[in-house]
Amino acid sequence: MTWDLNQLETLFSDNQDLVVTREENCLLIANSDGVDAWLAISGEQILVESLLFSLSEVKDKHALNEEILKSHMIFPLTTVGISNVAGDEYYTAFGSLSSQSKPESVMIEVQTLFQNVEAFLDAYAEHLH
Repeated sequence: MTWDLNQLETLFSDNQDLVVTREENCLLIANSDGVDAWLAISGEQILVESLLFSLSEVKDKHALNEEILKSHMIFPLTTVGISNVAGDEYYTAFGSLSSQSKPESVMIEVQTLFQNVEAFLDAYAEHLH
């Protein structure tokens, strides 16, 4: 089975700890801690991404980038990147999996992203203004 947004919206809406909103071609998923993630289907993969902080909030981008490169592998299933959102650049946490993944795998990916966002924010807080 290949997922579509309607099926994913139903999957996440069944979880009482999540609030799901449909936004054009993606889902906005919020957990009970106030962390938001955007989920979209792109070809053969499901992508899920959450904003961490703006580049403008970073004291020393070189030092932060070096720390991220040396430490990101301790955060399972999630990678850190930089995305442009409405003309501003943000560090983001993201993960991806096959659009044919089992429901349990999709839930694990999103729940892990939520956990990792909080861990990234704690781990990299010293680099922010």
